[in-house]
Amino acid sequence: MILDGKKESIKIREEIKKEIFSIKSNKKKVPGLSVILIGDFAPSQIYVRNKEKNAKEVGINSEVIKYPKDVSEEDLLNKIKDLNKTNEVSGILVQLPLPKHINAEKVINTIDPSKDVDGFNPINVGKLASGYNAIAPCTPLGCLYLIKKAEKNLTGKHAVIVGRSNLNGKPMAQLLLKENCTVTIVHSKTKNLKNECKKADILVVAIGVANYVGGDWIKKDAIVIDVGINKVGDKITGDVNFEEAKDKAKAITPVPGGVGPMTIACLLKNTLECFKARL
Repeated sequence: MILDGKKESIKIREEIKKEIFSIKSNKKKVPGLSVILIGDFAPSQIYVRNKEKNAKEVGINSEVIKYPKDVSEEDLLNKIKDLNKTNEVSGILVQLPLPKHINAEKVINTIDPSKDVDGFNPINVGKLASGYNAIAPCTPLGCLYLIKKAEKNLTGKHAVIVGRSNLNGKPMAQLLLKENCTVTIVHSKTKNLKNECKKADILVVAIGVANYVGGDWIKKDAIVIDVGINKVGDKITGDVNFEEAKDKAKAITPVPGGVGPMTIACLLKNTLECFKARL
């Protein structure tokens, strides 16, 4: 089974669009998303353009606030504080990575947790880790949607997450714990990494190394979620060797067209949820 992120993201976006239309009809209000983009890093510009386009398509008022790469940290933090106070803004997203002279931790901490659509603020991270209702980071949330497309009841499943980043690995573990999975996080310092992966009923890979996980790493009928996006020559490929893995796995995400579209759909979902919480 190929887990088609494009197809699933369209369904999510249609549901969001209908809900926003209904709220607009009754409350005369719509969600607002402010995205801050610093500098001219090409991948960030592409991501932000896609986010803006998708937001507008579902009825979210989206604005992109652009700064040159030498913007001062103080100016950036003051802008975030202004957005925190603006009622028309439901969600705030600062596109990462940031220039070296800007402290990313300070920026994330300045965003109002109730408007933190990326789910990176420590308040939201703590809520998620405590098992409370929380804004979850968009990529792990998108992964969970796809996992549950393949298997609705995850209770008792052994999930192995390759990668321990704050953006993907750690929040993915929390989301799967909430689904009653037994969760193992493995990383570059793990001994017998391959053997750990072979135990997984659910394998989520997010390390940024092309085709690192081969077919012989995968348990028969496992669900495989490939978060990696790597350029190899003219092609985009994931962290999992798709051709080797697809016949072993019960379900697998392609790259591109798997997790990527779901990340943006979940950003829109988070924006809507932040908006509804303030109605």
